[in-house]
Amino acid sequence: MNAIPADANRVLIFDTTLRDGEQSPGCSMTLPEKLRIGRALAELGVDIIEAGFPVASKGDWESVNTIAREIQGPVIAGLARCNAEDIDLAWKAVKDAGKPRIHVFLATSAIHREYKLNMAKEEIIRTAVAGVSRARELCADIEFSTEDASRTELEFLTEVVEAVIAAGATTVNVPDTVGYAVPEEYGDIFRYLKQHVRGIDKVVLSVHCHNDLGMAVANSLAGIMGGARQIECTINGIGERAGNASLEEVVMAMRVRDQFYGLNTGIISQKLYPTSRLVSSITGMPIPRNKAVIGENAFSHESGIHQHGVLKHASTYEIMRPQDVGLNRNNLVLGKHSGRAAFRERVKELGFELADGELNRVFEDFKALADTKKELFDGDIEALVLRLDAHGVHAPAIWSIESMSTSATSGAPASANVRLKHSDGRLVEQNATGDGPIDATFKAIELATGTAVKLVKYEVRSVSEGEDAQGEAVVTIEHQQRSYRGSSLHTNIIESSAQAFLEVINQVESGRQSGRGNGAARLTQTRASEPTP
Repeated sequence: MNAIPADANRVLIFDTTLRDGEQSPGCSMTLPEKLRIGRALAELGVDIIEAGFPVASKGDWESVNTIAREIQGPVIAGLARCNAEDIDLAWKAVKDAGKPRIHVFLATSAIHREYKLNMAKEEIIRTAVAGVSRARELCADIEFSTEDASRTELEFLTEVVEAVIAAGATTVNVPDTVGYAVPEEYGDIFRYLKQHVRGIDKVVLSVHCHNDLGMAVANSLAGIMGGARQIECTINGIGERAGNASLEEVVMAMRVRDQFYGLNTGIISQKLYPTSRLVSSITGMPIPRNKAVIGENAFSHESGIHQHGVLKHASTYEIMRPQDVGLNRNNLVLGKHSGRAAFRERVKELGFELADGELNRVFEDFKALADTKKELFDGDIEALVLRLDAHGVHAPAIWSIESMSTSATSGAPASANVRLKHSDGRLVEQNATGDGPIDATFKAIELATGTAVKLVKYEVRSVSEGEDAQGEAVVTIEHQQRSYRGSSLHTNIIESSAQAFLEVINQVESGRQSGRGNGAARLTQTRASEPTP
């Protein structure tokens, strides 16, 4: 397989949201959630999806294998260290993909050679060659990563890259694993390799930059200018420590400054915003308001001078249009008398594609919301769709709320009363007090269900506009060394919080009944100890 783009100005987008992105603390995902993100990435137009690290856990292997079988279009890659077990397991996971790739890595820097691997330079080269050779026996598309390349001696890096190309690598990744590089220096690494490595024109050179010093996007673009033609990145820049290069930022930088870079990608930019929101909803990682390209403030103007300029001509203060990234805001577009056809069209305009069954469910939720809100905005519709995308179609809940009430008085503990219904028909009512109405409600639910959990994180945010805006509550808990996350939307934030908390209780109960953690649980997994590129 020749991985080199037919167009020399074409930059391949390698998305590692499902692998490196998931390694961001608190961003673990269930298999159904990974599939939804995988499908969104395919619709977005990414060239390669790194689906995971198969040897890390049984769950990781199953996720990679399922994505390889079900996601059509992009190359599906599985990560492996330079050993036979990793490589064989990665191949078994991705072999059913239409376009499989094995991604092998090994550290090359002096600090890693001495303190992590305890290997001499010659052993590094032998191990790298053996790993690539074994992978090439199984798969035609092999990527090799020189972990911590930005802190590796250029002469030695040249030797390693030349050796793995000779062994059959089709893509060579030169990562800034710890976010140490600066743009000019990082671009020079690629220029050096292009000048000194025999066979370099036979492979695609790739960048993979971390954001520890806030330069992941700048370094990635510098690497592209130095001759690389693949960018490894994640949606919203999520990833280990400070994260990775942000896909939406590198793509729009090349698109907005096309005359400078002279490069193109296959990304459908109008899908950027909905994909970003989907990943945020699933991972529970909110998008900062001032996030470049897709943050809420990216196209907002408060300064009178800026507002005046934009009204005269948008290009005075906007270098890209909101529509270019899929951000299309209209007020009061639909109401409770709107029909299904109009609703479907609005959902499509917002960048979402729903199957008939999914549309019907969201439309029902929309109608119910329209009965409670005076004003409905695009943000309300978007929130309902993302709620579906994040959680899929639920099985009947073990516990559901029949009724609830809270009371809070200044200077006294708050109280809550909940009446819950079990799937077997039982009704359980319980009272509790707490530091506030939310705390009291959570305690009452624990007492009613008989399930005690540890609250790790509780977050609330508005997802739409107006005085009766929907509030999203996100609850993360731990129970028996497993992590669970639930979320809910409602115009009443106390009820939203109660529903989110009950969702995680139901996940715990479901896992208990089946004798294992269910598909909605986010396990605190013991991953392979080796750091990754």
